[in-house]
Amino acid sequence: MAQPFSHARRPIAAAVTASWSNAPLTCSSSSARPLFLRSQQLISRQFHQQNVRSQRRFQSLTRCTAPSIRSSVTRHYHSQFHPALPTHEYTNSQATILSAALEHVPQHGFTLDALRLGARDAGFLDVSIQLLPRGEMDLVMFWLASRRGLLRAKVETGLFEKSNVAEGQKKVLSVEEKVKILVMERLRMNESIIHKWQDALALMSYPSNIPISLSELHALSSDILNLAGDKSVDASWYTKRLSLSAIYASSEVVMTQDTSSGFRSTEAFVNRRVEDNQYIGQKVCDITQYLGFMASTAVGLGRSWGMKI
Repeated sequence: MAQPFSHARRPIAAAVTASWSNAPLTCSSSSARPLFLRSQQLISRQFHQQNVRSQRRFQSLTRCTAPSIRSSVTRHYHSQFHPALPTHEYTNSQATILSAALEHVPQHGFTLDALRLGARDAGFLDVSIQLLPRGEMDLVMFWLASRRGLLRAKVETGLFEKSNVAEGQKKVLSVEEKVKILVMERLRMNESIIHKWQDALALMSYPSNIPISLSELHALSSDILNLAGDKSVDASWYTKRLSLSAIYASSEVVMTQDTSSGFRSTEAFVNRRVEDNQYIGQKVCDITQYLGFMASTAVGLGRSWGMKI
């Protein structure tokens, strides 16, 4: 009588299990080793070689980046807790596309259309704009960073001396006067795209774009004060940059609505804000000195009473 199918397979399975359990777990290097072991070693060797080639290719790409638009001005005050200024590093391909796209901003604004046209002018396909992960925001940041570099170049070529000649003056400019000149010079760089700048301001106000926008604004204010010769080494190093950032941001908004010749209304606004800020800064300094004197007096009086302070 024939046995059931399940009962007939049990001895075979038990035999196979026993043979596997009794077999030594060794991997011979002879040609008789199992084929699947040799295949696994060959696959692992090929995978390792591909990984090495990928790492070398990545290192070569990262080395071939375009010069970063970073601040070359030495900071006179530095704290280990102070965040580093933004560098905005771009590869050669990204910088080429963005530079070409800036030519289309006056007509198309800071949009994807300007990026596509810039990619075409640079000899790239339209799909190449995917190299820019932030899209239109990358175009805005490239504009801001490149204008900072242009402002530093103008100072190196005698911006303050030209201003003295234009006004018929031969005196040494103060830090506040240099700040006014630098702020207006930077604002005039937006003249060709001022009709599109409100859209850029709206783009920078998105929650995801606020941190990098504030970092760029801080970098601009720091560059202006350094170029103006500010030598602050105390807490005013921070307050001056914060105040100048507020002045410049409000001046940009005023400039978008300025219809006067040569943006004279904007220039008058900048002069008033800088002078008011200087007056307020002097009052704050006086109050700080007064509070410091009162605190030292209170400490001395307490010690004379025998208090351990």
